[in-house]
Amino acid sequence: MDTPDAVRFYALSTGYVPGHPATDHGGVEVDVLTIALQQGYALARQTLFPLWGTLEPADLNAIRNVTAGLSAAYLGVQLAVADMWTDTAGNPPPLWDTPTPAERGDPTPGSAGGHCLLLWDYTGTADTDVVTLLTWGMRQKATWRWVRSRIMEAHGLAWRQLLPAGVLSPTHQDWDALVSANEAYLAGAGIG
Repeated sequence: MDTPDAVRFYALSTGYVPGHPATDHGGVEVDVLTIALQQGYALARQTLFPLWGTLEPADLNAIRNVTAGLSAAYLGVQLAVADMWTDTAGNPPPLWDTPTPAERGDPTPGSAGGHCLLLWDYTGTADTDVVTLLTWGMRQKATWRWVRSRIMEAHGLAWRQLLPAGVLSPTHQDWDALVSANEAYLAGAGIG
């Protein structure tokens, strides 16, 4: 996957016209995921189609389960101006946390707008334990209390095409069983 692939999908799923910044209004995660499911994420040699489901954003245990079972959770967050602070070398804060120093700007979630990122891993489940977020091509550390204060939506994704032939789902169950469980969950039947 390279930058042109990402820009092409971003344009397809958001209406952005490359080279015309005025058309960049960001994306709505469920719309982006629906486009990915229906039309795929086109790469040079293949087109990827995710299986996805939405989680209750306040259910951090569900988000942890998705992160552990599917490698990452796809989150929508409301960034604060204080989160966007950089040092004199242009580096972001080494850890996003709450509260933030007053000199970093407005700490209000959403004061810097919405953003999508991946929750990649975590060290524990306490409010001050650290998570790793993948965003802007880098790893950003944050605390669970930061995640709790900023999160507005959460999704789990599974990519069958990225699994080697004969391999079961990321949770080591039959892929068809995972698809059926996801369909039941989306239909409101829950998971037994």
